[in-house]
Amino acid sequence: MPLRRAGPEDAAALARLHHRVWLECYETLAPPEAVAALTEARRLDQWTRLLAGDDPVTVIAGEGAAGFVCFGAPSDPVFGARGEIRHLYLRPDQRGRGVGRRLLTAALEALQAQGYPGAALAVVEENAAARAFYAVAGGADEGGFTDKGPLWRSRNRMVSWCFPTGTS
Repeated sequence: MPLRRAGPEDAAALARLHHRVWLECYETLAPPEAVAALTEARRLDQWTRLLAGDDPVTVIAGEGAAGFVCFGAPSDPVFGARGEIRHLYLRPDQRGRGVGRRLLTAALEALQAQGYPGAALAVVEENAAARAFYAVAGGADEGGFTDKGPLWRSRNRMVSWCFPTGTS
């Protein structure tokens, strides 16, 4: 399945997938007001704005967005100097087929090439499937923190990868 950089024309497909998978994972965990506010239309607005710029970068797997990863400069001081993986979402029929691993690897390689000393992401503590995936992919659990919100102050885990440094 080919990977490619997303462009503005992909905003609707990304919003649809993001909304669908986010609901599947978090509808029973997030407060009702967050579920009500994070509509597909709101996601479309966010993706339209994100894809109009150069950072973060979004990579899509396959035609019709079988999955995507969004990564770039850290959006919050909690990530330190590391690049941030902001989103990694897959259609349910693509899980367990190596697509998520390819997307994650693409993001890690790109962040390393950009000169970051490592990469990190926040994952909701109760998302056991995602946490297991990141552990198998070599991510180190650095501990918990509470998201600043504004819609949902979720309990998160910081997962990180360190990039090897060159020796002279």
